[in-house]
Amino acid sequence: MRIIQRGAEAILYLEERDGQKVLVKDRIPKGYRLPELDGILRIQRTRREGSLLLKAKRAGVNAPSVLDSGESMLVMEWIDGERVKDCLNGMDKKERKVAYRKIGEAAGKLHENGIVHGDLTTSNMIFKNGALYIIDFGLGKVSQKPEDLAVDLYLLYEALKSTHLKLLEEAWRDILNAYKQNCSKSNDVLNRLAKIERRRRYKGG
Repeated sequence: MRIIQRGAEAILYLEERDGQKVLVKDRIPKGYRLPELDGILRIQRTRREGSLLLKAKRAGVNAPSVLDSGESMLVMEWIDGERVKDCLNGMDKKERKVAYRKIGEAAGKLHENGIVHGDLTTSNMIFKNGALYIIDFGLGKVSQKPEDLAVDLYLLYEALKSTHLKLLEEAWRDILNAYKQNCSKSNDVLNRLAKIERRRRYKGG
């Protein structure tokens, strides 16, 4: 067993089962919450994440398969690839265009099926053998509301701006083009996104 990340909500570690590496996500107890409430929340969030992963795969989005689960633990397929956050800036233009298209397609398919990722950043996208995988649905939920879907896109835009600033203009254009082709309610979502951007500018944040 090798711990690879200690987050606020969970510990992620790698282990080997039946000769293959798997990723285990174990939601840890929070001492500041009442034990009864803490247990309920961890169970609910674990079930919700497992459900969202399955729903994403059914929507045609590459996501880790859930191999096993417990009350507050998920055992998932280990996606052994390269995070988009770490490789996008070093790609040539042709490779970047492919990446943008795949990001837009994945976001569009998620939103078309009412899946809000909740942390749609290049840190939660992995390239493996040319395929783009979306990981970590721990903050996700099911919603058809344009506001919720637009906030998802806004987080992606902000992640691109903070980590891939030099590529922002070309990335956002190509991502949105692919997004529109895969999300039938894209007009409503993008109109709401424009309102969110105006609100943020007005607040200076």
